Amino acid sequence: MPTHNAVVKASVGLHARPAALFVRAVTETGLPVTISKEGGPGVDARSLLQVMAADFHQGCIVELGVSDAAVRGPLGRQEAEDALRALGELLESQGAA
Repeated sequence: MPTHNAVVKASVGLHARPAALFVRAVTETGLPVTISKEGGPGVDARSLLQVMAADFHQGCIVELGVSDAAVRGPLGRQEAEDALRALGELLESQGAA
């Protein structure tokens, strides 16, 4: 399963605007991305309500993942890894604040 860890940098965490920007970016990937706190259960990162309810606060380390079933071959795996990296960069950028 391709995964990527990132730190939520938005001062309000993943609430309201930062969460909406993140969910929109996830949806644009076309991948079934999950987001979770370290060691916690994942939620569907395409769902604004699930992302906001999970309380990803500023400084929270999150794991982004895509199931192996959603990845098709080595090219698909590379695309998934690239998408997760870009989503992690969004969470860590000031633009998500």
